[in-house]
Amino acid sequence: MFDPTDMHGIIPPICTPLTPDGAVDVESVRRLVAFQLAGGVHGLFVLGSTGELAVLTAEQRRLMLETAVAAAGGQTPILAGIFDTSTRRCIENGLMARAAGADALVLAPPYYYRASQRELIAHFRAVRAAVELPILAYDVPGAVNVKLEPATVAALAEEGTICGLKDSSGDFHGFREVLMRTRHLPFRAFTGSELIVDSCLHMGAHGSVPGLANVLPTEYVRLYDLARAGDWSAAAAVQERLLACFCELIAQGDPGYSPSASALGGFKAGLKLQGVIAHTTVAEPLHSFTAAEEERVAAVLRRHGYL
Repeated sequence: MFDPTDMHGIIPPICTPLTPDGAVDVESVRRLVAFQLAGGVHGLFVLGSTGELAVLTAEQRRLMLETAVAAAGGQTPILAGIFDTSTRRCIENGLMARAAGADALVLAPPYYYRASQRELIAHFRAVRAAVELPILAYDVPGAVNVKLEPATVAALAEEGTICGLKDSSGDFHGFREVLMRTRHLPFRAFTGSELIVDSCLHMGAHGSVPGLANVLPTEYVRLYDLARAGDWSAAAAVQERLLACFCELIAQGDPGYSPSASALGGFKAGLKLQGVIAHTTVAEPLHSFTAAEEERVAAVLRRHGYL
């Protein structure tokens, strides 16, 4: 039985493998889930930003989530991203996720229109009431154009509307304020950064949702285990090696590629090189990696000792 108050550790926001014609690659999804489980992760976040949620069709989302749930077979919790442009659409996505077997939902503020903090509180309450699954709030202002203020997160946590937070805001001070405000609650806070996992764990975070864990799940689990054991110097060494690799890995797209395409391509190339997924295709309008870019990713992973 899933217990949202026990969420912890490394919960990778897994990529959505696609075929060259843009369809969900079901066999690659199954291998990706198996790869993550073998790496010892503590949960899977399906249909997040790294999972290309915003550029997938409703049918692609459903197939990706159902395939991941089936492949996991109850071995680890499945968190499903349901964020969209309106409360009603988020509710529809949430009901689909519940039907597909997700254990919890990840909900960001609606994007395009900028909602007020009062409107955001109403948004989270409405989705929670309609879908009746635990909700982690997702603070990602760079993508949705509005920040979840610490006071808003704390208010939603106090009333039980949300059970946790994935913080991808880049606001280190704000994240610490959330930790301080919710310390007395059964509330779980995760950093979405690959680069400061050890620091966030040291100040009280319960885990991380790092995109690079798609490619290197065992390394992030090792980092988490070292931090939990209080071996902060060893944890810092692992973190700094991962940081150096990440900064190179996400910069291998050709000139003219967006940062998003370069990062997604880097993750998918790393997975393809390990035989986990079959293609590095990303959803249009983003550009997909060619063989030349995949080889540059291979060189990065070799240079840092991960391949």
